[in-house]
Amino acid sequence: MIEFTPWPQDQARRYREAGYWIDQPMTHLLDAQLAVQPDATAIVCADRRFSYADLDRLSRHLAARLAAQGLGHGDTALVQLPNVAEFFISFFALLRIGVAPVNALFSHRRLEMTSYAAQIAPKVVIASRAHELFADDAFADELRAGGVRHVLLLGDDTPRTNLAHWLTHDADLPADAGPTPADQVAFFQLSGGSTGTPKLIPRTHNDYDYSVRASAEISCCTPATRFLCALPAAHNFTLSSPGSLGVFHAGGTVVLAPSPEPLTCFDLIAREGVTMVPLVPPAVALWLRAVEEAPSHRAKLDTLELMLVGGASFAEAVARRVPETLGCQLQQVFGMAEGLVNYTRLGDDPQIIFTTQGRPISPDDEIRVLDESGDPVADGTPGALATRGPYTFRGYYRSPEHNAKAFDADGFYHSGDVVVRENGYLRVVGRIKDQINRGGEKIAAEEIENLLVRHPDITHAALVAVEDANLGEKSCAFLVLRDGAEKLSPPALRRWLIAQGVAEYKLPDRFRIVPDLPLTAVGKIDKRRLRDSLAATA
Repeated sequence: MIEFTPWPQDQARRYREAGYWIDQPMTHLLDAQLAVQPDATAIVCADRRFSYADLDRLSRHLAARLAAQGLGHGDTALVQLPNVAEFFISFFALLRIGVAPVNALFSHRRLEMTSYAAQIAPKVVIASRAHELFADDAFADELRAGGVRHVLLLGDDTPRTNLAHWLTHDADLPADAGPTPADQVAFFQLSGGSTGTPKLIPRTHNDYDYSVRASAEISCCTPATRFLCALPAAHNFTLSSPGSLGVFHAGGTVVLAPSPEPLTCFDLIAREGVTMVPLVPPAVALWLRAVEEAPSHRAKLDTLELMLVGGASFAEAVARRVPETLGCQLQQVFGMAEGLVNYTRLGDDPQIIFTTQGRPISPDDEIRVLDESGDPVADGTPGALATRGPYTFRGYYRSPEHNAKAFDADGFYHSGDVVVRENGYLRVVGRIKDQINRGGEKIAAEEIENLLVRHPDITHAALVAVEDANLGEKSCAFLVLRDGAEKLSPPALRRWLIAQGVAEYKLPDRFRIVPDLPLTAVGKIDKRRLRDSLAATA
């Protein structure tokens, strides 16, 4: 079995008694639909359509072929596919035989992929010839030299390594093949940190399945749900909150899009009757702009009922534009691949939906909001978030030094987020490492960013720290202006911020107008690159 830090026995017992953990492998999500509606459409991928029976059949073919090669419990896989049906086929195939995958994002490159391979020593790699790393055989040969037995490539010309050919292997699974026990590792998620190579997060069947099932209920997924998967399919938000897995659990349909590009997505929504879509804030801004600049696009969104927004801080001013401009309900999501997920509820007061990032999934999600000394703060006061619960992991994979910093003696995971809790709801106001210490005064970057995007001529804002010999740190605000906006001067921007009621010490020391903000692979603003650009021009 793959090593991981388990939950204490008393907590595990409580989670089972409460019905959170049902001790079934995650393949039950597919099995349940196969039993009641095998011919219903599970996936739409360009001009291809896959029923639940198709998804089961193809995933079993691949599972049987891999099992015949000796793969099973204790083995790992590295998967890197774009938003295609083969991603889900591969995912369920690996779960079927107890091989734990790392699902890399398609935007990851050599640095990330070699790091993942070094961490898990995969027996099989499933990837695509469309990715630059696998356009020729050099990287695949490098992986084989490192111990990978099989490299299966979507779009390859050689049957031995062509993923599509492996899906035609019509054979039964060996009698001794099957998923890992439900309390063991099913797969690895990637941490969503904005810097460095993501760490690996072991997720068990029990904990992840509970998060999926509960999320599907909170977002009211049904067999009628048509879910647009435009963000990376492998990302935790898109996979489980409620994500494609939540839609499979409910018996709905996942419609795959290559990216969140507005016009392509609008056409898919109109063609397939999409009802639900998750997006990160930068993508929401693009959709809003597309409709505001060409109101005729609004008609293509007639079937869209719900937009889930998560992955990064979402400014209230932008949140309020979603129902007005796009005509759908907004649901805010604040979650992490490590576990805890918060949702605004569909019946919440609009003020809560627009101004908070929701409340936890579970009654047994334990939340602490702490000051710098580790003591609880009063409701309404910003503090560092610490959490534990039935689907929050207990430790990064083979990272004892990092785990010693990330977890306290009570097993609470310290996420690095700065939040305000009021009436059980959380509002994310920044990151601990995203604070700017200006002469001893602490400035939460996201607070200023949210104020800046209220300006009618600003669409995106990012505040980063700049080293200063006198104050320790000053701040620089990177701004993206709306099309046609006149250049804004620093004095005018500071006057505007002061008019919003912000303390003067929080005013940015510098401003830089840029055409766009760099993003990480999971759609968060890449502040490391912004800081590096300042250092390069200093």
